Amino acid sequence: MEEFVFELWKSYQKNMERFSEYRIMWVLVFFDLPTETKKEKKAYTDFRKKLVTDGFTMFQFSIYLRHCPSRENAEVHIKRVKSFLPDAGEVGVLCITDKQFGQMELFQGQKTKEVSTPYQQLELF
Repeated sequence: MEEFVFELWKSYQKNMERFSEYRIMWVLVFFDLPTETKKEKKAYTDFRKKLVTDGFTMFQFSIYLRHCPSRENAEVHIKRVKSFLPDAGEVGVLCITDKQFGQMELFQGQKTKEVSTPYQQLELF
């Protein structure tokens, strides 16, 4: 029985390491795209739609973010974003840990606003 409990504890530790706040990543995409011509507006709309299709959520007008369970998964989504970059404009991609994301402070005017995670974050315990 003790051996079973020990194996169960090892399995639990391994799973907890897998879901560590230092292992879970957030991918943030910042963009400033031109929208003066019809073609530029279409490129902007297509880029935004592709981000949403890939599971990104709007954080602010030109900032989208996505929760990823691991660094490897984050790299897959970063590569995907790079594959549909528009011809013009500026796009930045930032990857941070869940721990860093949790330390963010948000304000609405001078009032502190509670940080809420997007709906797609899922915890399994």
